[in-house]
Amino acid sequence: MKCPHCQHNDSSVVDTNKEAQGGIRRRRECLNCGQRFSTIERPILTTPLIIKRDGTRETFDREKLLAGLRKASSKRPVTATMIEKLVDQIEAELQKRGRSEINSRVIGDLAVKGLKELDHIAYIRYAIVYLRMDDLHTVRDEIDHLLSEEE
Repeated sequence: MKCPHCQHNDSSVVDTNKEAQGGIRRRRECLNCGQRFSTIERPILTTPLIIKRDGTRETFDREKLLAGLRKASSKRPVTATMIEKLVDQIEAELQKRGRSEINSRVIGDLAVKGLKELDHIAYIRYAIVYLRMDDLHTVRDEIDHLLSEEE
């Protein structure tokens, strides 16, 4: 493992822990500069091709999903860990389905459902783009629906 501080290729493992999502977190120490850093190892499982709205296909991009969820959650009480867990859950669900191709709508639906549980404002922000809410009345209806669920 290359040290992020000095780029040296050798490091020793100081500590190893399992993560809830099945990954392994390792605490490492560089043998050259002595700096410590953490790595997370996850098994590489195949994810299906995503069928976009326009019919094109692309590989599932975890970072793209993370970026969208981070934007929707910016300046909200949603931690990076919470967003990572949501993306882990979505990715695990896609892999569990065992299909070679899946509609992008499935990912969007899972993201909207997860955000709705985390933070209603982040949910509305994401839903405005994902559900193409292009007028204030549609957004207002969704907010009214959320408020009625809380009562």
